[in-house]
Amino acid sequence: MNPQHHPNMPRLLGDIGGTNARFALVLGDQQPITHELTLPTGQYPDLAAAAQAYLQQVGQPKVAQACIAIANPIDGDVLKMTNNDWQFSIEATRLALGLDNLLMLNDWEAMAMAAPALNGRDLEQIGSGEPVHGAPKGLIGPGTGLGVSSLVRSRSGEWVPIAGEGGHVSLSPTSEREADILRVLWQTYPHVSAERVISGMGLENLYRAICLLNGTEPEALTAAQVSERGLAATDVACEEALERLCCLLGHTAANLALTLGARGGIYIGGGVIGRLGDYFARSGFRAAFEAKGRFASYMQRIPTYVIRAEQPALIGCAMALGMQTARR
Repeated sequence: MNPQHHPNMPRLLGDIGGTNARFALVLGDQQPITHELTLPTGQYPDLAAAAQAYLQQVGQPKVAQACIAIANPIDGDVLKMTNNDWQFSIEATRLALGLDNLLMLNDWEAMAMAAPALNGRDLEQIGSGEPVHGAPKGLIGPGTGLGVSSLVRSRSGEWVPIAGEGGHVSLSPTSEREADILRVLWQTYPHVSAERVISGMGLENLYRAICLLNGTEPEALTAAQVSERGLAATDVACEEALERLCCLLGHTAANLALTLGARGGIYIGGGVIGRLGDYFARSGFRAAFEAKGRFASYMQRIPTYVIRAEQPALIGCAMALGMQTARR
């Protein structure tokens, strides 16, 4: 059955991370996103089961189209997630949900799709800079992992999202202290990626490494506890871990901006930064972003934004479905 035969049937949207599965419905192009609900991924064996549970809970027995953003590369029909135990076939999921069309996106590809629609209260600018119209945009954000993507204009003028796995580039220290932290982490991880320090688990890794360097015994703290103690300034190792994460994010975001030529701006998302409130703007993030030697003035002209919009990946999914429908 052709999806165009269902103009009034809601479309299913999803944003699947390592910890949570967020779902919503949208009636059609330019329509508001409704019935948002978050389910813990650990309570369901795969995407189909979680989506079915969501549809039952919101009283929506049937949808014809769906777009799901997932924290994983999209490479073939079978997906095995990096940060949880889900493994499933895209086609089997489509059939299990009775869908005419199931579009799967990398979660940061969906974030990139949403970027042109974000403005005003959706964004908080950190530091100086003005976006260059039509120039590439970069997106990066620490959550369970570290998401990275970009957005470029095609010759015909439409925005094209580029999914990647930039969170797994090698960590590049920029000071003796960061090099010392890297040496500690090498004892556990043969390859220390940016994600190993710029993410929820990264905050835990930074805290443990800093404790060892300070000659203190680390406690078994979660990322949320490290963040809480760091924000409250009640633990010096937690304070440094939080500041190091922000600075390392600045360095890594700057590398993305230089590589991409992202004069359209760098957009920062992810749950870790979203929970820091005003602290992030006061941190060393922007100074680290601009610290590129001979290219410091170039970096100063690139704006950096924290995404404050609710569920931007769901916005991107809705836009992706709209673009797919328009091409038919």
